[in-house]
Amino acid sequence: MNVDHLLYRLALAFGIGLLVGLERGWKTRDMVPGTRAAGVRTFTLCGLLGGIVAALAQAMASPVAAGLVLGFGFAVYAAIFAVMERDADRAAGSYSATTIIAGLVTFILGAYAVVGDVRIAAAVAVAATGVLAIRAEIHGWIKRITWPELRSALVLLAMTCIILPIVPDTTIGGADGVNPREVWLIAIVLAGVSFAGYVAVKALGSERGILFGAIAGGLVSSTAVTVTSARRAVAGEATPALLAAGVALATAVSFLRVIAIAAALQPLLLPLIVPALALAALVAAGYAVVTLYWRGGADRAQARSDGFSNPFSFWPVVGFAVLLGAVMVLGRAVAETFGTGGALVGAAAIGLADVDTVTVAMSRLVPAPLDTLSASGAILIAVVSNTVSKLALAISLGRGRFATEVAVMTGLCWIAGAAGLWAAVAWGFSVPH
Repeated sequence: MNVDHLLYRLALAFGIGLLVGLERGWKTRDMVPGTRAAGVRTFTLCGLLGGIVAALAQAMASPVAAGLVLGFGFAVYAAIFAVMERDADRAAGSYSATTIIAGLVTFILGAYAVVGDVRIAAAVAVAATGVLAIRAEIHGWIKRITWPELRSALVLLAMTCIILPIVPDTTIGGADGVNPREVWLIAIVLAGVSFAGYVAVKALGSERGILFGAIAGGLVSSTAVTVTSARRAVAGEATPALLAAGVALATAVSFLRVIAIAAALQPLLLPLIVPALALAALVAAGYAVVTLYWRGGADRAQARSDGFSNPFSFWPVVGFAVLLGAVMVLGRAVAETFGTGGALVGAAAIGLADVDTVTVAMSRLVPAPLDTLSASGAILIAVVSNTVSKLALAISLGRGRFATEVAVMTGLCWIAGAAGLWAAVAWGFSVPH
């Protein structure tokens, strides 16, 4: 390592210590000088000390000697720092290991800035300082969090970080069989959308939380938003009109998502699908606005103040994921049976569970073996099929007024989409072949 490179890395170690020291010093800024064990200067020197020890280790002739220098240096530093901070805590009558751990982390990051990836060292330093800075907020969250919320968060993390990596990513039962990883990903999406909606309600209140949660959920899966909203409508966790408005917004976002995917992969498909889906999205969003601000005044007054009672239930989520996975398998089987000539039939079958798959597949089949007219038609059919699927879920799971609201919204979207498609054809929009 040349001198300039070493100085650059030592400067980063110095900066890491200064960053942590600024946060620690700000927290103890009101203390009388000499009554605290470590402040801005001490932490800055701790980061620099870690860098210097690491530089000495790199200068050793053998890896064993380097390891001994780095290990011994850290051990001596840790012992001295821990004793000093312990005595400071005793004198102040406090009991906390945060500053000690922060000191150890500062030394290690200073050392890593010299021997490792400087980007990782800087990123971890910023993250660690951020955690130190939001102490009050973290303690506030812990006081407010309930056991169902913590349990649901842990379940969702376990589904994503523990179970997903070990779920087989192979098709069981031939080309048209079940891919366990796909089914589990559907379960994660359903649970994630439900949990995100719950968090939005807690943070923003019942009405705004449901609407913002639905919009965010629509970016991932409007079907998941529909399933979650239907369950909550039955449980009485919010008014049917408000939940239906959320489904309408998620539906509008899903239409726009299809346009975005097609625009990114195959712009030749846009002349037909944009007029239909953009008009349908406008109608869905308009329906949500009308439902909330012209027809929903009395309903909003009756809305529950405590919002959702439970982020999500594990087994219902898994059950719906299996159901949607089965629909996807059926769709693939139909598409395989009919081949390219049956693209419309296959799109309708697959679209019951997943429009994005159809959009991506059709975009890749243009200009051969499919022309743009056939591919655009297949995408629009998949969108219609998906709205039929969501309507069926709303009727079977939500029932009552929620189902009625979703049915009316869906019908209006169909009419608007048909009008947009007719206009595109009647006005002679160019559809390349």
